[in-house]
Amino acid sequence: MTSTDKLENENASLNPKQATQLDTNSSIQGDYSNSSVSIIIPVYNEANSLPNLLDELTSILDGLKRPWEILVVNDGSTDATLEVLKGRRVRTISHPYNIGNGGAIKTGIRYSVGEIIVTMDGDSQHDPKDIPLLLSPIGPFDMVVGSRSNSFSQGAHRAIANKFYNFIASYVSDFKILDLTSGFRAIKAEILRRYLYLLPNTFSYPTTLTLALIRSGHSLKYQPIKALQRGSKSKIHLLPDGIRFLLIIFKISTLFSPLKVFLPFSWIFFFLGLINYSYTYYVNQEFTSMSLFMFIGGFLFFLLGLISEQISQLRFDRAEDPHSPS
Repeated sequence: MTSTDKLENENASLNPKQATQLDTNSSIQGDYSNSSVSIIIPVYNEANSLPNLLDELTSILDGLKRPWEILVVNDGSTDATLEVLKGRRVRTISHPYNIGNGGAIKTGIRYSVGEIIVTMDGDSQHDPKDIPLLLSPIGPFDMVVGSRSNSFSQGAHRAIANKFYNFIASYVSDFKILDLTSGFRAIKAEILRRYLYLLPNTFSYPTTLTLALIRSGHSLKYQPIKALQRGSKSKIHLLPDGIRFLLIIFKISTLFSPLKVFLPFSWIFFFLGLINYSYTYYVNQEFTSMSLFMFIGGFLFFLLGLISEQISQLRFDRAEDPHSPS
């Protein structure tokens, strides 16, 4: 059964007239202009913002002239979220308890059948009108991310933190990252599923996905968008989630580009050892054990980076092998 057949049989929101226009070979040829689309919306207590969002989203998708589906993943909501979803042209998947934003995204990916997957938040900060802008570059680009041009409107502290994350991630990936934490993105489904096992259950899944794709050699485009006012209070906590984002950056960096992490420590230890040796030799004409410790530490960090780089390459080769078990 093809993905188009699945969409027609399983999704009440799909227009059958659009399904007949789908060229099943278009994805193989790199043309995604008619490919089916799955919209994944993770929600947790978003009953107030969902009705208007889904009404506008459905209207936008009807105008795309391609097969589509909307998957709303209810992540253990305790409000009237399930009630407002009744009777709408969406597929609803519910968690028995709150797993996390990333966990809800992963559930949506597993149930989706579209050739392109679009992830967006359910708090109305992502404008459905921007979806065509995200979809149009898919084909030449493997993933298109909505880059928030008005990030300071979401809070100065969050904007500054995001710029810091962008700087760190740009260094480890050798790619200028404009919005590391944006959850509004479109990506080829076959590529996304290849890295599903890496995604965490928390809000930091966009960070993981961005770095994983860049370090694996996939193409990425940033599409400027404007974030709207949230329909509900943000569930991201600055300190704990900020630390988690930073740890995720280094975790993915050591998975895909470990030398970028270990080499700076190697140089730091080497230069500290050199400075200490220069001082002690000038003052006492001796080579101290502290200098030796610093030189050995720098050498060990360098060797650790080299070994990790080889292990990383083995993981990369396995991930790219279509016959390897996922």
